[in-house]
Amino acid sequence: MRRRRSKRWKKPIILILLVVLITVIAYSVNAFIDVYNASKEAHEEIDREDNKSQLRDEDVTVGHDPISILLIGVEDYETNGQNGRADTQIVVTLNPNTSQMTMTTIPRDTRMEFTEEEAGQYAGFHKINAAYTYGSITEYGENKLQVEKVEELLGIPIDEYVAVNFDGFRDIVDTLGGVTVDIKEPFWEKNFYAGGEKIYFEQGESKLNGEEALAFVRMRKREVNTVYSREERQRQFIEAMIDEALSAGTLFKIGEISRILGENVTTSLSPAEIFSLQQAYSSLNTSHIKTFEIAGQDEKIDGIYYFLPEEEGLIEVSEQLKQELELPSTMTSTGLDNDQTFNAE
Repeated sequence: MRRRRSKRWKKPIILILLVVLITVIAYSVNAFIDVYNASKEAHEEIDREDNKSQLRDEDVTVGHDPISILLIGVEDYETNGQNGRADTQIVVTLNPNTSQMTMTTIPRDTRMEFTEEEAGQYAGFHKINAAYTYGSITEYGENKLQVEKVEELLGIPIDEYVAVNFDGFRDIVDTLGGVTVDIKEPFWEKNFYAGGEKIYFEQGESKLNGEEALAFVRMRKREVNTVYSREERQRQFIEAMIDEALSAGTLFKIGEISRILGENVTTSLSPAEIFSLQQAYSSLNTSHIKTFEIAGQDEKIDGIYYFLPEEEGLIEVSEQLKQELELPSTMTSTGLDNDQTFNAE
């Protein structure tokens, strides 16, 4: 009788386990399909020869070689999605050999020279974030021009890019359930989603929703910026967002995140390359992320405020990034190699 009871109990237990297993497998397959379709929809290659940077002698394989990725935050809400501008530019390097990630913020007001081929009738000196706009109204291409101007500034290859608009940024944060950030200094910023209503940020740990997060990373014009810079806040937020995205609960939100990505993101990374990145860096420790800062000063030229990088500091950042990418130095005993010039001023 005990053996019979045991058999009767085992059957429903095995059945329950099978149902759970099948559910998990089915969910995982659907999640993979969602991610694949979204990344395929967002995929947009950079139109360049041999599909690699001109600063690369050989092609690189995502997930196996050290690579650089330009993160672009696109402000296009005022133009109904057309001819936007790069509000944020951050160069990320990933090295699978050292498991090291670095972030370097490119000041949006950096003064750069644009050729007629790049900017058409607007050829001349402009802020670097104008590259996205000029590339979209010429045949150059917004992402390609933005990538190449950052390459020109830093003297390193930019292998891939990811561009996300403000709506996508807001919706991803909300889907994650918010992102917790330790705010270092109190300040306020306008919420353009609510008619310019002020959002106040108090010092200390706070969970930000999508609209609050966007205001947190964008504020750049008030006194607090001298002690709590926009670049520092952006790096701080990205680290917090990575931690949130890598948490176990994110798995069950992957379908909604995939929809947002497909509608609001363009990237040169293919679905297979995105999967390779996830495999290589799924255990990334954000406390080990290194950050580099471009030294310089603001200056008014012809009535326009620009950021002018210090040549020595720019060279130093360039050399640090080359080390992270395992690229040869361009420094000689007399300074810069003859092939490298600095034209931000």
